[in-house]
Amino acid sequence: MEVGFKSDKGLMRSNNEDACFVLLNDNIYLVADGVGGGNAGEIASRTAVNEIANYIANNPIKQATNKYAVVNYLQDCLDKTNEKIFTQALKYEQNKGMTTTLAVVYAKEGRAYIGNIGDSRVYLYRDGDLVQLTEDHTYVNTLLKAGIISKEQAETDDRKNVITKALGADNTVEPNFFQVNIMKDDIFLICTDGLYDEVDNQGMIDVLKENKSMSDVCNKMIEKANSNGGHDNITVICLRVTEEDIHE
Repeated sequence: MEVGFKSDKGLMRSNNEDACFVLLNDNIYLVADGVGGGNAGEIASRTAVNEIANYIANNPIKQATNKYAVVNYLQDCLDKTNEKIFTQALKYEQNKGMTTTLAVVYAKEGRAYIGNIGDSRVYLYRDGDLVQLTEDHTYVNTLLKAGIISKEQAETDDRKNVITKALGADNTVEPNFFQVNIMKDDIFLICTDGLYDEVDNQGMIDVLKENKSMSDVCNKMIEKANSNGGHDNITVICLRVTEEDIHE
């Protein structure tokens, strides 16, 4: 993978409650967006990243030798991470109610495994088209799926950032998992809502089609989000698939 990543607190926030994690040797990449009062959101997202890093260090993902084993591995990893955040939120008054979103991509043998909980997203850019692979766990998306509101209404609804699932919100967690076959020059974009709330699909495509390095793409995405208001923390990971990723 050719990899770029960057996190920025934006223009309106005093601290950065986002976190990201890049494990090049294992081809695992994730972003997290913490929620909570004071520093609790920041603690939640960093706890998630640290717990996942520890889990992978103690349980090498290469042991998951087929697609079913990979999904089970990711589920167990997120179960353990959820338990840690949920317990800390109960144990410490200052952490009460803290949760975090999560979006993760793992690439292995020509296939990408995607997981998410909350409203952090994974997109796939291929042949000039940008497709959202993950499904937002938000109140507004629930209304949209039920046909109660239109897509246009959903984009401007004041409740669009109210999430319905998150790590640490309950003692159990139900992420969504997806799988896609990968092709050379595919680009995966993993991001928090601070990006897509400020930069629409066409704006992202305009940056991606310039075919810069993945680091340049991340920098440009964040510049664009900040120039459009920068109302939230912004975190972006960009991954370009190489020939090696398809055949390893």
